[in-house]
Amino acid sequence: MSAGKNFTKIRKAITAGFFFHAARKHPQEGYRTLVENQPVYVHPSSALFQRQPNWVIYHELVMTTKEYMREVTVVDPKWLVELAPRFFKVSDPTKMSKRKRQERIEPLYDRYHEPNSWRLSKRHA
Repeated sequence: MSAGKNFTKIRKAITAGFFFHAARKHPQEGYRTLVENQPVYVHPSSALFQRQPNWVIYHELVMTTKEYMREVTVVDPKWLVELAPRFFKVSDPTKMSKRKRQERIEPLYDRYHEPNSWRLSKRHA
């Protein structure tokens, strides 16, 4: 299968494989990872360093003076729900703060719960 000049297909494929490495632009500075809410930054050598898109997927984090994301690509937050529906869901705006309402996507897993609790095979009814 070829994507040709349709880079959206390529970025969606990357999102499907690295959805756990999603980050959202933070209003004050840098980004926050969706799962851990960890502060991270686009590496200065990245082509996206000057653009600072709202949502990204990264390949790895490198710690120097700050925690930097490397191999970063722009994503549409809707893709996270579409491509990883067992991990992300569209947030219920009536059950969150004003800041959270702006995000409108929330991970089904966070650092305060067991790592595999989001897996359907691990859930108990």
